[in-house]
Amino acid sequence: MYTGNQLREMFLKFFESKGHKILPSASLIPKDDPTLLLTVAGMVPFKPYFMGQVEPPIPRATTAQKCVRTPDLEEVGKTARHHTFFEMLGNFSFGDYFKADAIPYAWEFITEVLKIPVDKLWITVHPEDEEAKELWLKKTSVSPERITYDPENLWVAGPIGPCGYCSELYVDLGEERSCGPDCAMGCECDRFLEIWNLVFMQYNRDEEGNLTPLPKQNIDTGMGLERIASVMQGVETNFDTDLFMPIINKVAELSGTPYRDNPKSDLAMKVVADHTRAVSFMLADGIRPGSEGRGYVLRRILRRAIRYARLLGIDKPFLEQIFTIIQRDYGQHYPELKDNENFILNHLRLEEKNFQATLEQGTQILQEKIKGLKEAEETTLNGSDAFYLYETYGFPVELTEEILMEQGMKVDIEGFNMAAEEHRRLAKEQSQQMKAVQESPAITEKAKELGTTPFRGYEGLAIKTRIEAIFQEGEEITDAGEGDEVLIFLKETPFYAESGGQVSDDGIIRTERAEGKLLEVKQGVTGTVYHRFLITQGVLSQGEEVQAVVNDQLRLATARHHSATHLLHKALQEVLGEHVQQAGSLVTPERLRFDFSHFSALTEEELKRIEDTINEVVLANLPVQAEEMSLEEAKAQGAVALFGEKYDDTVRVISMGGFSKELCGGTHVSSTGSIGLVKILSEGGIGAGLRRIEAVAGKETLEQLRSLDEQILDLAHTLKAQPADLAKRVQGLMSQIKDLEREVQQLNSKIAKVEGETLLSQVQDVEGVPLLAAKVSAQDMDALRNTADLLKDKLKTGVLVLGAANDGKVNWVTVVTPKGLRGLHAGQIIKEVAKITGGGGGGRPDMAQAGGKKPEKIGEAIDKVSEILKSFLEEK
Repeated sequence: MYTGNQLREMFLKFFESKGHKILPSASLIPKDDPTLLLTVAGMVPFKPYFMGQVEPPIPRATTAQKCVRTPDLEEVGKTARHHTFFEMLGNFSFGDYFKADAIPYAWEFITEVLKIPVDKLWITVHPEDEEAKELWLKKTSVSPERITYDPENLWVAGPIGPCGYCSELYVDLGEERSCGPDCAMGCECDRFLEIWNLVFMQYNRDEEGNLTPLPKQNIDTGMGLERIASVMQGVETNFDTDLFMPIINKVAELSGTPYRDNPKSDLAMKVVADHTRAVSFMLADGIRPGSEGRGYVLRRILRRAIRYARLLGIDKPFLEQIFTIIQRDYGQHYPELKDNENFILNHLRLEEKNFQATLEQGTQILQEKIKGLKEAEETTLNGSDAFYLYETYGFPVELTEEILMEQGMKVDIEGFNMAAEEHRRLAKEQSQQMKAVQESPAITEKAKELGTTPFRGYEGLAIKTRIEAIFQEGEEITDAGEGDEVLIFLKETPFYAESGGQVSDDGIIRTERAEGKLLEVKQGVTGTVYHRFLITQGVLSQGEEVQAVVNDQLRLATARHHSATHLLHKALQEVLGEHVQQAGSLVTPERLRFDFSHFSALTEEELKRIEDTINEVVLANLPVQAEEMSLEEAKAQGAVALFGEKYDDTVRVISMGGFSKELCGGTHVSSTGSIGLVKILSEGGIGAGLRRIEAVAGKETLEQLRSLDEQILDLAHTLKAQPADLAKRVQGLMSQIKDLEREVQQLNSKIAKVEGETLLSQVQDVEGVPLLAAKVSAQDMDALRNTADLLKDKLKTGVLVLGAANDGKVNWVTVVTPKGLRGLHAGQIIKEVAKITGGGGGGRPDMAQAGGKKPEKIGEAIDKVSEILKSFLEEK
């Protein structure tokens, strides 16, 4: 029995004997490839060679490449083959040789070096790649019946890039691994295992999916070391090979639970072993845990390993002990595991320590939320709360689900995904906008030196301040002239930086001889405010005194909407109940958006009461006051603190008369009368137990009402009616439309009846079974089923297969009547027919339906129905 290390060495040495240069594995961080976060395949380091962008220094190479893939992260441990990290053995030709050599090389290694019996091997080729099939027959001893077609044999690394037809080698692991008497190649069970993929790299695929020939024909092959080890070691899963068992045994020892004791603990051990291996290699290549990109992937895998270890009862630091096993077994071939030991261990210890602490904090907060749900007699935790636990405390949503499940509760996963997507969108925007800030060490050091920038925008909208530093493209400069776009640090600032849902200010800085327009303002982690300016006139210099002026009209419009948001929050609680909590907001000069917890859609009456409550407070012209106090004092006064917000010991409290009191750092009007009329524009659900309201205030309300007036007048003109008569006119038109739709339906029924009678003349006899297979006209699946019902009544006995095309898609319906006729199953028949049109489906033995993506193939599918039916009859 060969070990995993021996198999790796045998592969590399074999191809070295064929003139290939053995190259070390490339890093898991793809070099100069923005299309990939991580190295996902053996060919990734060679993409520039395949695309002709760089002249390869050697004509052929062989590698054992480290790879990480995470799309099926949740499947790890549940199946025999899914992994995050894996090793891909490969041989590559850069325009040197092609199919005629790649195929016999593979056959020789499998049959003569590994000595896998020929009668255990199967080959797949693309249906349009007859050349590959002929070469397999000519250059190897494989028999023709062991070569099958697979339309999926087109390989590409990522959404764009080099690609080509491929040919796959499979091993038959024996009848004892089959799923039943009908088990055959193409079956989804584990009997026929793919072990090697030979990619004949001929094309480049662009963003639109177009294939263009590459400058040279290339070879890229990939054999998973874990898979071939499972075959050669005669074990059922990759986890049972010597590549994993030492790691799993260590996990079992630490947990005090034997492996193969029960499926649940086995799953957890496999996840811990797989994930710790992946984390070790990612750290060894210099990837640091982080909140985005590949760092986020690393942290997610690492924390998932810790979570599953906790499920096994491992509640003390353990990753270092597991890493020791990985380093021992893999360090000889991958020296970076030894060279970067300190870096790896430091990050493992730090992440493990931090995550253990955050798990405890997250559990405490989740218990509070569970208590609140019970008091409100609710069973679903809204998605924004689950995401807050995940984002702030690193609390995995899967763990949240498990804890809630114990209480008979669940998470709103749709809402969680929406919150996560919104977070990613904002993070991406910030990343793009503040790229210079994130990438320049000089800017970071200056921000640390300056510390927190005092905000003077509460007291006034124009102040005297000083330019502390100017940066352009990450480098500090002393002067900036007209046309320059620069980053500026001010001694003090009146400009509000985006925070708490409120967008940032607009404005200018100026001297007697120069002026700059504010493009963006954000606050960094050090409290320093970053201002991005476009110099529109003159020259601004470091150390110069300037006047900073906020755009007062936009600030006032934003303040109106922010103050209106506070009134909306309180009004929702008064009308709907104290259970209402803010779950997110957006405040701009143009509008406000407010997300809140509530279990059902609001009625028109509730919306009217909320709107009335807000505007009554506006008309009362209550004073709006801002006070600073301790967090404890603010809570004692009943100030609302928002879930998910982190507050300092000293907080700012906004009070609106005796109506509303909230913790808030935003800008507001001085009295509620300044808000102006508030109008709710929309209300809707954004997840289980989560609602969203959008509204406008002040001048924006006037603009909204004027827009509605214009729409009403335009509609009245189009319908030739007075505005007051519009409702009556529309009701009349709707009645006419319903009458016309009824007539159309009646006509379609008559057409279907006539078409059906014509189709009955096309009935064939297939081994004594009447068959009607035809393409018909049907606007949707319902119409197609109606046609099938009509023909079934006429046919009495037999099989119906009807296809129809609509909007570039295919609909299929199959009927077997009477049920059980000759043992036929409509679902099995339709599955085979739909495959031809690029789709699938199924259903009951007597009736089934399916879809497809290739309407142009309907005729071909119809022609093959008799053949498909005959094959099923011969099996009975």
